[in-house]
Amino acid sequence: MDNVSAAQGFSAMGSESRLEVLRCLVKAGEDGLLVGEIQSRTAIPASTLAHHLKFLASAGLIISEKNGRTITNRAAFSHLESLAAFILEECCTASGNRS
Repeated sequence: MDNVSAAQGFSAMGSESRLEVLRCLVKAGEDGLLVGEIQSRTAIPASTLAHHLKFLASAGLIISEKNGRTITNRAAFSHLESLAAFILEECCTASGNRS
């Protein structure tokens, strides 16, 4: 992962509401949640929620899958793991005590 991709991912999490939505989807696991379920769990208004979901999807943090008239949203776990690895890959290397 490069700095640009990492910055985009971390920037997308930089909103309290988007972070709340993302954590909600992480808790839901691989099954994901319908938009209405996310809304009921977060109390974010529908129009605002749609904006946050679009922002998170464009950063690659969530995957939205349309099936007929329903849209299931899932956390993009592999991308989230890559972001975590990116931020920790040089942990403690300056001090010589890498954990």
